Amino acid sequence: MSRVFEPPPGRQVFAAPFEPRASDIDENGHVNNVVYLDWAQQLAIAHWQSRAPEADRAAFAWVALRHEVDYRRPLLPGEIAQARTWVSETAEGPRFDRYVRIDGPDGAMCAQVKTTWVLIEKASGRPKRVPPQMLALFS
Repeated sequence: MSRVFEPPPGRQVFAAPFEPRASDIDENGHVNNVVYLDWAQQLAIAHWQSRAPEADRAAFAWVALRHEVDYRRPLLPGEIAQARTWVSETAEGPRFDRYVRIDGPDGAMCAQVKTTWVLIEKASGRPKRVPPQMLALFS
């Protein structure tokens, strides 16, 4: 990934702030790279829980297939990050791409993540094609 992520015009965006804890700061004095990935996952889960009907949350789960992370600017102790997430316009069978951008308080990008998630039917434990109505909830 080399381009900076921005949601396409009209795309639904879910956002949340993240404040680093003392344990998030590494020996270099800034938020550890692994923390950004944790925040991206927390944001994705919160987005799913806020938008999906209870029946879908009971019947389906998501598992990460692939994460791609770009790090651009350190987030320092005491800085509050603003994270935004949105999803791709289309799904490929059970696969669904999600984009996350985490910015510092100055608006500069700290990290961005592209994750490919796979929809799993809980009852069978098998991948399930993303239904159009589910895609519509997030786009």
